[in-house]
Amino acid sequence: MAVAVAAGTTANARRQRAEHFAAFLPPLLVAAERVAATVEQGVHGRRRVGPGDAFWQFRRYSQGDSLTRIDWRQTAKRQAAFIRENEWEAAESVWLWRDPSPSMRWKSDLGMEQKDERGDLLLLALASLLLRGGERVALLGHPQRPASGRMVMERIAERLIRSRFETAEASLPPIQPLPRYAHIVLLGDFLYPVPEIAARLRALADMGVKGTVLRLVDPAEEDFPYKGRTRFLGLEGEYPLLVPRAETMGDDWRATFAAHQAELAEVCRRLGWRHIKHRTDRGPQTALLTLYQSLQGERALPTGR
Repeated sequence: MAVAVAAGTTANARRQRAEHFAAFLPPLLVAAERVAATVEQGVHGRRRVGPGDAFWQFRRYSQGDSLTRIDWRQTAKRQAAFIRENEWEAAESVWLWRDPSPSMRWKSDLGMEQKDERGDLLLLALASLLLRGGERVALLGHPQRPASGRMVMERIAERLIRSRFETAEASLPPIQPLPRYAHIVLLGDFLYPVPEIAARLRALADMGVKGTVLRLVDPAEEDFPYKGRTRFLGLEGEYPLLVPRAETMGDDWRATFAAHQAELAEVCRRLGWRHIKHRTDRGPQTALLTLYQSLQGERALPTGR
């Protein structure tokens, strides 16, 4: 009898969790698509002529073009020599990661939303823009291979929402084999020792991939607005700290926070990666545009390394 009750309880808990996830999924997808559509109005498409596999267009043969590029079927139809051009595909895939650690599940009174919620919105909106441009995307650290299509958005959204309610995971992006010339986008607060972050980013960079790091910052973390008797509670197992006059810590806190940020930015610079800071008291559109343009700027044809 006890086993039956336990099994029933487990099944009921699973059903409740599934319903909980389902309640978050449509609003998140709608919000991401709305932000992506807003940003898309201000950018041009990323498709261009190049040595990819996907057909792009036919154009008339010009002096200097290789004869091997002539499409003889189109030439016969149009009674003129035509070249078949394929879509530019410098990189094969974009891999996305959002920090799932407990420190991301926090919001001060100054922020618009939790850091993990803003990260999910930005990551999904970026995925939407990439998929509209014909890219293939995947989540770093998960078995699904890069793909395109609407189902990719839904799978990514479901995985992100689940991570909000799961037990604490590592604060650093996972290491996995990645194709050379791929691009990874890492979103997180990166409140972790910089030497350990640097070692992880170097391991990824050594595979030949390019990267963009977007650091999500709650305004209270950077500005430290606290005054008077304040009790600080840790989100990742730290002991509580009671400070009689919090304002006396302000200058040291802000200096330490700025130094940590500058050190991380320098690590990215040395790797040739992009470092972006985004505060959660500001709208997501500017950060999304910067992210998207960062990927556009890195799309150059492979020339070896």
